[in-house]
Amino acid sequence: MAELEERSLPSDSPTLSQGAGFQSPGYVLKRWAHCGMTSYQFLGIGSVRSHEEEPNHWVLTNVPKTSSAFMGDVTSLRWSLNGTLIDLGSDYRRHMSGGSLIIRNLDKDQDSGMYQCMAFNTWGSILSRRASIQFAYLDNFKTQSVRSAVNVREGQGVVLLCGAPPHSGELTFAWIFNEYPYSVQQDSRRFISQETGSLYIAKVEPSDVGNYTCVVNNTVTKQRVLSSPTPLVLRSDGVMGEYEPKIEVHFSDSVPAAKDSLVKLECFALGNPVPEISWRRTSGVPFPSKVKMKNSNAILEIPNFQQEDAGTYECIAENRRGKNAARGRISYHAKPQWLQTITDTAQSIEENLFWECKANGKPKPSYSWLKNGEQVMAEGRVQIENGALSITALNLSDSGMYQCVAENKHGSVYSSAQLMVLASAPTFSKSPLKALLKARSGSEVTLECKPQASPLAISLWKKGNEILQRTERITLFPNGTLKIVNVTKRDAAIYTCIAKNQFGTASTTGRLLVTEPTRITMRPTNMEIIVGESIVLPCQIACDPALDVSFSWAFNGQLIDFQQDRDHFERVGGSISGDLMIRNIQLNHGGKYVCVINTDVESLSTSAILVVKGPPGPPDKVAVDEITDSTAQLSWTPGTDNGSPITGYIIQARTPFTVGWQAVDTVPEVVNGNMLTATVVGLNAWVEYEFRVVARNVVGLGEPSPASAKTRTEDAIPDTAPTDVGGGGGTKSELVITWEPLPEELQNGEGFGYIIAFRSVGTVTWTRAVISTPGVSRYVLRNDSIPPFSPFDVKVAASNNRGEGPFSSIATVYSAEDVPSAAPKRVRARSLSAAEIEVIWETLPSLPERVLGYEVVYWEDDTKPDTVGKVRITGNYTQVNITGLKANTVYYLSVAAFNTAGPGPQSAPINNTTRKPPPDRAPLNIQWNMIGSTLTLHWDPVVAMETESKVTGYLVMLKRHRYNDIHTIFTTKTTAELSLSAGDNYLIQIKVLSEGGEGVGSEPIHIHKLSMGARGSGASGLRWLSSFTVLISVFFCSIW
Repeated sequence: MAELEERSLPSDSPTLSQGAGFQSPGYVLKRWAHCGMTSYQFLGIGSVRSHEEEPNHWVLTNVPKTSSAFMGDVTSLRWSLNGTLIDLGSDYRRHMSGGSLIIRNLDKDQDSGMYQCMAFNTWGSILSRRASIQFAYLDNFKTQSVRSAVNVREGQGVVLLCGAPPHSGELTFAWIFNEYPYSVQQDSRRFISQETGSLYIAKVEPSDVGNYTCVVNNTVTKQRVLSSPTPLVLRSDGVMGEYEPKIEVHFSDSVPAAKDSLVKLECFALGNPVPEISWRRTSGVPFPSKVKMKNSNAILEIPNFQQEDAGTYECIAENRRGKNAARGRISYHAKPQWLQTITDTAQSIEENLFWECKANGKPKPSYSWLKNGEQVMAEGRVQIENGALSITALNLSDSGMYQCVAENKHGSVYSSAQLMVLASAPTFSKSPLKALLKARSGSEVTLECKPQASPLAISLWKKGNEILQRTERITLFPNGTLKIVNVTKRDAAIYTCIAKNQFGTASTTGRLLVTEPTRITMRPTNMEIIVGESIVLPCQIACDPALDVSFSWAFNGQLIDFQQDRDHFERVGGSISGDLMIRNIQLNHGGKYVCVINTDVESLSTSAILVVKGPPGPPDKVAVDEITDSTAQLSWTPGTDNGSPITGYIIQARTPFTVGWQAVDTVPEVVNGNMLTATVVGLNAWVEYEFRVVARNVVGLGEPSPASAKTRTEDAIPDTAPTDVGGGGGTKSELVITWEPLPEELQNGEGFGYIIAFRSVGTVTWTRAVISTPGVSRYVLRNDSIPPFSPFDVKVAASNNRGEGPFSSIATVYSAEDVPSAAPKRVRARSLSAAEIEVIWETLPSLPERVLGYEVVYWEDDTKPDTVGKVRITGNYTQVNITGLKANTVYYLSVAAFNTAGPGPQSAPINNTTRKPPPDRAPLNIQWNMIGSTLTLHWDPVVAMETESKVTGYLVMLKRHRYNDIHTIFTTKTTAELSLSAGDNYLIQIKVLSEGGEGVGSEPIHIHKLSMGARGSGASGLRWLSSFTVLISVFFCSIW
């Protein structure tokens, strides 16, 4: 590991000074482990302090280990700057000592840049990682005049901008209040951002009035510059009212963070009262103890950042007027780390080389290759793709030291290895032929010729003294392998492989023995058997006497241990017989039995299925391997099939909300008998489930498995937005928002509530409110600053502890409006009848408030409030009829305009008296005469009494059967003539008409179409006046 070392120099050492008595000592880049380096950023020329940049960006670790030969035989070291070798012989300021590069009298123009060390030995050379030197500075502010004054109201929030001048190196910020040494002290009301340098005052108080000066410090050079003062002036137009928090300082939506770094997140809000700041992770995971909050929670610090710290963080600013939040995701970044490195390799000349290195890191690293410190370019025999290097047809010049470099913006790693290209004569010392090789007649045999040689040797085969040639049965492969198919006795012989390359020749010899094939003379057969019986499964052979033979039995894929299972299993027979006896068979003995015969040249087997009949046994070990909010991955072990193969499984589940066990849907839909896993779908989020499995076969269903452990499905972010979002109305300074609550089954987890977002139409920023009560369907915002009847964009989302669901579509809702400010004028009234009064008024002139219509209030007597009535009419009408009144009664009336906020002021009351009631007697002695289609009616006049309204005429009402229309004829006489159709039936009624309205109607008269040419009376019954048929019906109940 490299270090920066400060040394005292001899008094006669040359130095470069800056200012009186201010000198710089020399600096040493000291080499450990062959000039491994780290990166430093130096101060300005002449400064004596140093600063190391953050490791995730600059630090380079040691050069990776190479072969021991290289590490033990370094012959020389060289240094380069910006890719150019440093000529230490002609440079008096730089020299090397034991591999360390010493630089005296640092110079910004000559010493800035990238440094790298190269180590050499007899095999080649390798490079160290790069390191850089930079110089820090801080310029003055451009303008030194007093900045423009900032005018604010008491209680209002304010931001004073700093605007740092040009610089290099880390800065810190402070503010002076009026004059030094009075500085701004940060608390819950005041905050200085170390990101922007600006000063934020959440709520201005009279004591804040004064001049503010931004102080900028360079932590590297220790320079300090001051801005011009910014006056803060209090406005004289009153105190700012309370308002909800407005977050002015917040972190980005996406924050990259390097591994092991210190992450600082800033969050500060303006508001009245002063907002309180809190933090949380949207995943609900609590902060570990290492996380600290500073400056009244305005700063969140995460030291030693690790991958588990990544995620979405939320800052919440809250006061009694409301809350606001800002969130962003911190992503994990890291320098490369090796997953796969290259190793020293020795390969034969003319072979192909393939080296691959792999590294992880974030961002994903890029790769490059070096040979003896020089960049390897892809051309001709050399190809490079990502982290892979391939060289075809190696030659001796390809030998050397290679390095794979993986690099991203946070650092780089080097992997080094030596490539040796070899050349040697063939030898069979490690892979000679077997002295004796047996082969079955009719089979195929393979003889491998694998000499060690560089380059690969050319091989030929001899059978005895004859050179083998390729035939239909004999194949000679390019790699030297000999294969003989359909072997016969004539192939038995001594075989020799001879290998040769340009460096020499070698050979190896072996003998091939051909035997007769082994035959199975008696095999076991498939059987069905009852529990408790005993059987013998035969297994007998005929074989070549030169072969060694062995028998073994397997049951359901497992070798039978005859010692351990001697109570049930025994092998019987001689050397050429391997019969298996099974005693007292149990259900668990059903399955596949395989007899395996092994000889020197072949392996044979024969099998039989033994079925022990029975229903399936219960599956076991039902486990929930993985669960989500709607699915569960189940696994289980099968029970015994008891002689009948399991054809499928049924998955059942129960919850606290179901009655007993119920079958559930799975993927796949049908779980066949070969499957031991299935995914249950269609589950409800945040519900506790138990599962069990039932096996089935052709016999039927078996016993169910034991229940799995109770497992709760995961909670989930609500996936449904509230509907019917609307609202409006309310009282002054209110915004009423309503929606349809989500049912409990769609809430998907604990901590359910609603997020209401709203903004004035035409604005961009949404204001949010959170309601944590699931059943609420209404939210009322009360704020004196809300203008009346102002349109707002409104949307509502559901949320729970997992997060926020989707928002509803945006609805437009109007805030509460003020009632109309003026009363209608020129209000008049006139009596229309004994039960109806007409009220008339003038339209109101244009008002600041909306007028949706008018409201007429009426009453009989001021001393009788219970007699008050009210009639509303919507629209720009100036007249309304009030009905249902008492006859001959004095009514007082008043008119007011109204809107959603209610009625405005009422007009001055007026009064009007309803007319006397109409006569309460119907016309009597009704006579009628029908000649052709003409009906003539006569009746006695009705005379009004003193308490009744004067009779003004009569109404004759005519209605055809099956038609809804009624024809009315008015007459002042006591007679009427009507023209009727001969093909219809009619209903006729006569009413008296007076100033007080309609009187009582006569009894309805029903005239049938057969009545033409007849006469009758409605008072004294029916009289037949002709020989024609007459049908007249008198109804004693009203049909109108």
